[in-house]
Amino acid sequence: MVCSMTGFGRAEVTEGERKYTVELKSVNNRYLDLGIKMPKKFNAFEAQIRSELKSYMKRGKVDVFISYEDFSESEAKVRYNKAVASEYFDYLKEMSRDFGIDNDVRTSVLSRFPEVLTMEEVELDEEEVWNGLSKALNQAGKQFLESRIREGEFLSKDLTEKLDGMLENVEYISERSPEIISDYKMKLREKIQDLLEDKQVDENRLAMEVTIYADKICVDEEITRLRSHIKATKETLDTGDDKDGIGRKLDFLAQEMNREANTILSKSTDLKISDRGIALKTDIEKVREQIQNIE
Repeated sequence: MVCSMTGFGRAEVTEGERKYTVELKSVNNRYLDLGIKMPKKFNAFEAQIRSELKSYMKRGKVDVFISYEDFSESEAKVRYNKAVASEYFDYLKEMSRDFGIDNDVRTSVLSRFPEVLTMEEVELDEEEVWNGLSKALNQAGKQFLESRIREGEFLSKDLTEKLDGMLENVEYISERSPEIISDYKMKLREKIQDLLEDKQVDENRLAMEVTIYADKICVDEEITRLRSHIKATKETLDTGDDKDGIGRKLDFLAQEMNREANTILSKSTDLKISDRGIALKTDIEKVREQIQNIE
């Protein structure tokens, strides 16, 4: 299973008078980077949230948005601080005596003094809240993973087509290489004959020169490694089973393919092989770009 690193998932879960909304968005990243925005009252659940989400993703920069609504009347309550009110009242009576004025304080006035009446949030039932939040997280996570898999299928198909095109160029270079040596031998023989003016060509000397030239331009090892890397890349795309994701492995294989293509180009003395080598490098670069999107 090939997964893209771009994905989206959203879920809303309503249980009783509580509503949980979870939204996931992701882009490419070398490692897994979870950025969570949620109500402060959910801070105690952060470790559980991260653990829950990691089962749906291995890499990528993932933005997580969590919102929560409580429609019950028990979300907050008023607290009456009798000791504070009593202290205010005692001081007011003392002020009345000290200044000889009437103590006309009413309850409505006293209740407005700081800390006499306060609003307090009702303590969350953590088990009940987590059950609802966990459902929303998993529903969003499944949708998120499905979107990554769908995108991954398109990427895998596109990469396989590009790899097949690369293999065609590799096979062309493999078939063309012996022809270059044959052409070189023929041209060298003609050149020597022209210089010697019909004198006998030293076949041993000619064979030695051809061997030296063939050794310089030989790309057999590079061709073998390229075939191996292309095969390994296609197999990895087909199986897609790596607990840490296949993106890093594919990126390494693409780097190795690029290295072999560079070596072929550096050894090439033939225009046709050079053209195929450039085409090969162009395809490898396209493959590397696409691989950056794979988890």
